[in-house]
Order: sequence, then C-alpha cells, then structure tokens
Amino acid sequence: MDRDTSNQHQYGVMETADRNTDFSCITAILSCFVLSVMYVASLYVWNSPYSREHPSVIKKRFFSVFIMSLISPALLYFGMNEKVFQKATIWELLGLRWPGLIQAIIMPLLLTMILFLGPICVQGFNGLWRLYTEPMYWFGSVRTIIWWRNLVVAPLAEEWTFRACMLPLLLQCFTPTTAIFICPLFFGVAHFHHVVDRVKAGMNLKHALFISCFQFAFTTLFGAYAAFLFAKTGHLAAPFTAHSFCNHMGCPDLSEVVAVKDPLKRAGLFSLFVIGLVAWCFLLTPMTNPRLFYNNLFWHKNFI
Repeated sequence: MDRDTSNQHQYGVMETADRNTDFSCITAILSCFVLSVMYVASLYVWNSPYSREHPSVIKKRFFSVFIMSLISPALLYFGMNEKVFQKATIWELLGLRWPGLIQAIIMPLLLTMILFLGPICVQGFNGLWRLYTEPMYWFGSVRTIIWWRNLVVAPLAEEWTFRACMLPLLLQCFTPTTAIFICPLFFGVAHFHHVVDRVKAGMNLKHALFISCFQFAFTTLFGAYAAFLFAKTGHLAAPFTAHSFCNHMGCPDLSEVVAVKDPLKRAGLFSLFVIGLVAWCFLLTPMTNPRLFYNNLFWHKNFI
C-alpha cells in the first residue's frame, strides 16, 4: 500500500510538472502572438489619409512604437518563470548589459558585412563608396525622418519587441535552436501589414500579396539570424546593428551584376556574392561564440 501510494504520488508530481511545462509553453507562444498583434495594431491606431512615407504618419508611428516599447517588457516580466530571475535581472534578459557590449556591436556588424560582400563591392563598382566619404551625404541623411525610421527607430523597436521581449519567453520551454526558428515567424507575419499600405497606394491586391509573401520569407530568414545573434551574444545591440545595416543595404540585387557588360567583371562580382555567403557560413559560429560576449545565460539547454 505504501509503495503504491508512493508511486501514485510520484506519478502525480511528474504529471503536474508536465502540465506546468505545457502551460508555460502555451503562455509563451500566446504572449509572443499578443505582442506581435499589439505592435502592428499600434501602427494603425492613427487615422490618416497619407501614405506610410509621409512625415506626419512616421511621427505618429514613432510615438506608437515608443508606447509599445514601454508595454512589451511587462509581458516578458509577467510571463517568465520565477526561477529565471534567480539567475538574471530583467535588464539582462532584455540584452541590456555592459560586459561584452563593444564586441556585440562590432562582431555582428562585421559578420553581416561579410555576408553582404557582393552588394558592398557592387556599390564600390558603382561609385557609391565615394558618396559615403562625403560629410554632406551623412548630414543630409540624418536630417530626414525616413533615415531615422529605417536605420534607427524601426530596427531598435523591432529588435526590442520581437527579439529581446519574445526570445526569453520561448527559451523557457524550447531549446535555443527551436526558439530561434519559432521567434521570427511572428516577425515575418507582422510584416504582412504592408499589404494595407500598398493597396492604399493604389497597388493591385494580388501584386501586393505577392510582394508581402516574398517579404515574409526574407524577414523570417533575417529574423532567425537576428534571434541567433541575440541568443549567442546576450545583447540587444547585436541584432540591432545587423538590422540597421541590412536596412541600409536592402535586399541583395543581382540585376546590377547581370547588367555589367564585361564578362570578367560580371563573373568576378558574382563570385564575390558566393565568397561572402561561404565565408559567412564558416565564420558564423566562431564570431558569435558566447564566451566572446560573456554570455552564459541564453545559449544552453537548461535556461530555467
């Protein structure tokens, strides 16, 4: 009788633990879903006849993402297991810490530049490098609100919400690799809201959906990379610098390379695209070693 009672008790404890784990996983996914919906909804609370490129629309959306940036950490705080806060503060979970910060800014940026070796060399071939050396180019850029949106506000707000506030929630019940591939799905789906902007601007719905599907694939891939950088470095700065640089470069365009008339130059530029991708694959793991960034929080199986 005692042995049976003991076995029943042990089974009951295990069953309860499994239920708690399942509940925390469901809660984490629901919290991420709510965050993504709230983020997109915050962009459309303003009724405006203008397009998303209009300064008044951009300013209103700046205010929206600022409010979202204040709300998002609350869902992280209340959605985390109490055991996690015995290992780290809320600021460390959000990737806001000093140890390894300089490395987290420089290393991911260099790694991303290696990935974009081909497009960077095409820009040099087209003479854009000379433009970057002109102080007036940068002075003119920082005076435009679109530049601030694309290179500062949007990357920072998106990485804050979709990486810093979501990934720790998912790491409670998923391995780092699994969490890295789940997290960007919310990021990719969130970009479907651009369908509304494109249709508003007069684009055909079918064409707008096609572009948004491509954007979903591209942003989901980038989101996985950004989540990987956050988990490996433990710093918000890592995905932010990579995101800002990618926004500056845009989606790699091979049409400029195809348009080059000299076959040797064309082959050389094509090879740089391949070299950049291969080098990035080889350097991805060593250049994001958690030890370089004093990160002992995220990149292991026993987060809790």
